Amino acid sequence: MFRHLGIKRTHQHNVRLASLLGMTAGFVNAAGFLGFATLTTNVTGHAALFAERIALQDWTNARVIALWMFLFLAGAFFSSFIVSRTGRNSQYSYVVPILIETLILVVVAMEGHRYDGSILSRELFAGSLLFAMGLQNALVSMISGSVVRTTHLTGTFTDLGIELAQILDKNRKDKPSLRSKMKLRLIIIFFFMAGALAGAYLFHAFRFPAFLFPVALLLFTLFYDILRIKLKRYYRHAFTAKSNTLL
Repeated sequence: MFRHLGIKRTHQHNVRLASLLGMTAGFVNAAGFLGFATLTTNVTGHAALFAERIALQDWTNARVIALWMFLFLAGAFFSSFIVSRTGRNSQYSYVVPILIETLILVVVAMEGHRYDGSILSRELFAGSLLFAMGLQNALVSMISGSVVRTTHLTGTFTDLGIELAQILDKNRKDKPSLRSKMKLRLIIIFFFMAGALAGAYLFHAFRFPAFLFPVALLLFTLFYDILRIKLKRYYRHAFTAKSNTLL
């Protein structure tokens, strides 16, 4: 899911990545909004709010919104920096960003009840989620070669609309490839929406401990690849040892 890069990466790898991390982002999007009254998976809406606060000379809230946008950027930068330093071809280059995102969500789940609506409280909680989503978005984009983005749907809907128009062109010869791309877009949309529904439902039911659900998804995603690597190495060594014994 994470460890395959470049020509080794298949459509199926991107489907798995899109489904699990798309659901994670959808959950954080809904639960984050219900918990902190703030969009926590992208910065598009914050740009409009920032402009409004500047126009109204509300410098305090303008500063907070600017901080949120910076934190999303910082998350993307940090994720890219870690992957670049460990090497994009390293099978474990994704571990650190995923673990940091997981830690942030655990802290929100455990300490979210302390949120009191103050500016400082919104800065800390909403800002930490924006940093985590910046981490995830950059990581997924780098690994998939910019094919998959999971934290927002604007670009996904745009790409899907373009591809729908293209596939109606009778002269197109790349329709199988277009269908594959459209399938991936629909999977991202479906799982993002499924995650959002789960986030809304579970947050109303359990409040902030509901953020442990995306933690479980991230840990499954992480250990899925690690266990596959370990198992493949084990069976490879076992097969080699058996072959040597027979010889």
